[in-house]
Amino acid sequence: MSFSGEPILDIRDASIFQEANTVLSNINLQVGKGEFVYLVGRTGSGKSSLLKTLYCDLPLRMGSIKITGFQIESIKRKDVPMLRRKLGIVFQDFQLLPDRTVAENIFFVMKATGWKDRAKMKSRMQELLMKVGLGAVSTKYPHQLSGGEQQRVVIARALVNEPTLLIADEPTGNLDPEVSDGIFKTFESINNSGTAILMATHDFKLIENYPKRTITCINGQLEDSAAVTA
Repeated sequence: MSFSGEPILDIRDASIFQEANTVLSNINLQVGKGEFVYLVGRTGSGKSSLLKTLYCDLPLRMGSIKITGFQIESIKRKDVPMLRRKLGIVFQDFQLLPDRTVAENIFFVMKATGWKDRAKMKSRMQELLMKVGLGAVSTKYPHQLSGGEQQRVVIARALVNEPTLLIADEPTGNLDPEVSDGIFKTFESINNSGTAILMATHDFKLIENYPKRTITCINGQLEDSAAVTA
């Protein structure tokens, strides 16, 4: 895989662990700025463990990972929040706060990452909701939204700090195909504006309809479609 400039993600000779078990061994992967890459593999193949290692939810015990300028193997605990500000993270199960409105869910992330100016926060919140096609839901609670709408709120929340890389772990896993298609087009729009995306998915219909570089977790290794087609 060739791309200009320094990669946004550079994994070298890394092994990924889930508790005491090695799930991926001696892996190497580079993702360029502005790329869109699928991460696929069977349940238990290491997809989620790899993603959790990237945002320091799991420790990196072997090898080297540089992501958005941070060296994961030597990162200090106090710097992890700064790393996560440069990453957007979208989960399958939404993880919205049920007792807070959409606006309050987004403000919660803003406050946690250092935003203080209320007017700027409100303006950014409205801009993000418009970007994901939800301009009129700021006062609603999560239970008042459909699954697709909730996932769009999660995407908006992940974009608060203009991340250079968006990590999505099965973002359409709980959605029906039509809704999944709309969510994917939102990700494509975000990617077209310059944000790199690494998306773990089981949705092979999505991959068939929107083919892109695909990394497969298989037998403890990573297989890269770009290496096959290069």
